[in-house]
Amino acid sequence: MKSRLHHSIMAAHRTLWQRRRWWQRIGLVGFVLLFGVSIFGYFWLFAGLPSIDDLEAGTALPSTRIYDRNGKLLYEIVDLYGGSHRSVPVEDMAWCIAPATIATEDANFYSHPGVDIEGIARAMWINIRGGEVKAGGSTITQQVARNLLLTKHPAEDRSLRRKLQESILAVQLNTRYSRDEILELYLNQTYYGNLAYGIDAASRTYFGKAPSGLSLAECAMLAGLPQAPGQYNPLVNPELAKQRQEIVLDLMVRHDKISPQQAEQAKQEVLVYQSASFEIQAPHFVAAVWTQLEREYGDELYSGGLEVYTTIDLDWHNAAQRIAVRHLDLLNNPPDGSSSKNAHNAALVAIDPYTGQILTMLGSPDYFDETTAGNVNAALAPRQPGSALKPFTYAVSFDPAREYPWTPATMIMDVRTPFVTRRLESYTPSNFGLVEHGPVLVREALASSYNIPAVVALEDIGVEQLVALSTRLGISTLTDTSRFDLSLTLGGGEVRLVELTAAYSAFTNGGQRVDPVYILEIRNKDGDTIYEWEPPDPGTPELDPRVAYLITSILADNNARIPSFGTTSALNIGRPAAAKTGTTTDFRDNWTVGYTPNLVVGVWVGNADNTPMVDVSGISGAGPIWNEFMRAVLLGQPAYDFAIPDGLVRAEVCAVSGLLPTDACTQRVWEWFIEGTVPTEEDNLFQVYEIDSRTGQLATDDTPEVFRIEETYLVLPPEARDWASRQGIPPPPDGVVQLNTEDELPVKLLAPDPYTIFQISPITPRETQRIRLSVSVPLETVRVNYWLDEELVATIEEEPFEYWWPLEPGQHELVAIAELKNGETLESQVIPFTVDAYAPRTEQVSSTR
Repeated sequence: MKSRLHHSIMAAHRTLWQRRRWWQRIGLVGFVLLFGVSIFGYFWLFAGLPSIDDLEAGTALPSTRIYDRNGKLLYEIVDLYGGSHRSVPVEDMAWCIAPATIATEDANFYSHPGVDIEGIARAMWINIRGGEVKAGGSTITQQVARNLLLTKHPAEDRSLRRKLQESILAVQLNTRYSRDEILELYLNQTYYGNLAYGIDAASRTYFGKAPSGLSLAECAMLAGLPQAPGQYNPLVNPELAKQRQEIVLDLMVRHDKISPQQAEQAKQEVLVYQSASFEIQAPHFVAAVWTQLEREYGDELYSGGLEVYTTIDLDWHNAAQRIAVRHLDLLNNPPDGSSSKNAHNAALVAIDPYTGQILTMLGSPDYFDETTAGNVNAALAPRQPGSALKPFTYAVSFDPAREYPWTPATMIMDVRTPFVTRRLESYTPSNFGLVEHGPVLVREALASSYNIPAVVALEDIGVEQLVALSTRLGISTLTDTSRFDLSLTLGGGEVRLVELTAAYSAFTNGGQRVDPVYILEIRNKDGDTIYEWEPPDPGTPELDPRVAYLITSILADNNARIPSFGTTSALNIGRPAAAKTGTTTDFRDNWTVGYTPNLVVGVWVGNADNTPMVDVSGISGAGPIWNEFMRAVLLGQPAYDFAIPDGLVRAEVCAVSGLLPTDACTQRVWEWFIEGTVPTEEDNLFQVYEIDSRTGQLATDDTPEVFRIEETYLVLPPEARDWASRQGIPPPPDGVVQLNTEDELPVKLLAPDPYTIFQISPITPRETQRIRLSVSVPLETVRVNYWLDEELVATIEEEPFEYWWPLEPGQHELVAIAELKNGETLESQVIPFTVDAYAPRTEQVSSTR
């Protein structure tokens, strides 16, 4: 019994000892793992972590030099706190700078220990599953640590390790420096865009004043820039910058920094941008280069000075500036003593069409001229292009992949034509000078920049197709098709000069897209090349090379543009060159974009504050600058002809219809066609009829031979009848059926325009308030009946078959029915329109949302 008990006790001891050994092993392994993880974590976080004693060294920005393509110095960015980049104490700044910055960047700045735990947790919760922290969470103290102690590289800045290192350094900074000292460091080293480091440089760059003189509206504008200085740049994107400023003001109200009344007053303040001068060449171009360096080479940019060789030619830039200044002076001080044209700004971009290299970027005639907002870079600012988009419209229409592609010989009726927009609104474009040209071929319509044919072309191809092509060629501002309608081809959107100029490159380089290139080479402080531009593989052209040549042949055709520009316009430079102008209807913008086989140049003239000029068009404003610049920089270079791609043929066509000529067509021209698109139908506009010389009408079987004569008539579609009458073109004799354009009804209501809204006036007597009902009908028409809302309102039996209908409130539908000599009746399309009754002001409701 004792032996059995002894064995049991011994077995229990062995089990207990084994279990203890097992837990000891587990504990040892756990300790080793914990120790290893701790060591790894320590080195992962602290290895290479700089000391906050190095903070002073981080405040110096290493010298970076930016050169032109020939090695001429454009700008040297020196010590951050030297020269114009000086440090300013917080007490010497306007009262609103600190609260605007804190409300925007770090609302809990004065209460957290250097890191905002709540903010970090929120950022990690949102982003950590993706492996990097993309959301915010950095305090002002962390940003100081990042900018002055850690290397700056966009990819590293978003890593979890970097965030934790920032947090460690931020806590250390918070124990060494006061909050005001940290805030002062932040405000004096933050980048605000446009080469402005620190609040002093930013204040002088954007507003031409010391930071002590900033208003609340100006403080809020600057405080909103650091998160995305390129995106919110008020000199390039004023509308987006204004939206950002209002967000900052709302944040200041939310965090009790200002009252709602102060915020509202600041939002209403008109900001005037101006800058203090400093030593720099081609400042707008340099600012654009620096923005790219910040975005793509942050680490190298801050770890040591860089030598940056750019694409620009400083001599070309200086020539562009001299030319722009001289021609603006001529516009505002005309030699004939006439009044000023109020044109104070100009921009010019020159691009190599095969590489995309920017050879010149003039953003304004004088960067430092505060009276004209010279620091606004008009080469990058979105502006309305006027007719400068028309070539892309016709390029789409020429696409041989379309079911019915147009050609330069396609005929368009350039007469008053109402269109219906997507919003079911009436839109009736007019040509410059309100002139109509009747039947015109596309070559003349584009070269002479007629508006009505361009809208006809856009309606045929669709807005989406124009936007698709322009986007493929690099225009980034027209991507939202829902914003645009048929006016887009006349400049109803906004584009950037640099992008429009680059897009024109496709017309001379065989249809290839080129993206603007700013930098050729970057060397670090040791002289090693860390970037060198290489031409991209051409790939598939975005535009059929044959279509590109057709557009070029039109834009280079001086004879085709004579009707609008005369024989000696500014678009002639003494060598083969293609060019297109653009003018907005209110003279706020005018453009000339043109090219030779090896150079594309775009010019814009207007005012940075968007005030209208006085009768300044693309041919009189931008055209002379384009002409003189092209002549100056191409002087001494050989004159090249545009290369003709394979797949094009020439054919003779009738000059009016664009169809194959008959014996009756005496006006003929030779035209280029893509193979397979040469017309196969004979001309049907010039028609020969046997006339009875006694009556001037068609000869009948009873007409004696002696009185029979042959005469040629121009038989146009009905919608051109009024135009032909004004031009003195004799109508064909009775009995001749006038032609209709494809898919055109023989009876067409000309007035009113569809979806027009008429307003009854309370001032004019009701019986005098009438609208004209007008219709285009075949020549053999004897009677027209107008039906309004299914009720007969008028029967007209004499030409021009018009009726003046007294206005009655309501939504109406109008139909015209023509009765012909043979008893046949033809019905028009239905035209809807609205007549609004007069409503007293007290009954009107308005909305401010």
